[in-house]
Amino acid sequence: MRYTVRALGAVSALTVGLLAGTTGAAQAAPAEANSLYAPSAMVLTVGKGNDAATSTVQRAVLLNCFPKAGGTHPAAAAACAELRSVGGEFASLTVHEGPGPMCTKIWDPVVVTADGVWQGKRVSWSQTFANSCEMNGAMQEGSVYSF
Repeated sequence: MRYTVRALGAVSALTVGLLAGTTGAAQAAPAEANSLYAPSAMVLTVGKGNDAATSTVQRAVLLNCFPKAGGTHPAAAAACAELRSVGGEFASLTVHEGPGPMCTKIWDPVVVTADGVWQGKRVSWSQTFANSCEMNGAMQEGSVYSF
């Protein structure tokens, strides 16, 4: 399991590096890199397990919000808009007002993570839910994690 987490960390670091236009070697910066805005690119995952360090990743997408919305996320523009509305605070995405769905009390933990850069600041966030029903009930509709 530790190797999965290490591999995912290496993949996310490589992905963010590629998005920033670097491969580890010294290169001339592209014209976009001289922008006034900081980059925003993250790897989002949903996995099974008790915590991010020991979970098995089931789904993963790349979400790039600057210079334009893109990546492998199926609704990148909407996900970026949702993140902007909460100031990049992933914990704010799990605030659910009103009664949630009726879920069983079966313990089948689901972990969601975000690793990368949001407006130039490093992001490493995760949250564990009791099961997928609890996760779906806690996330906002049209959520960043709808992939």
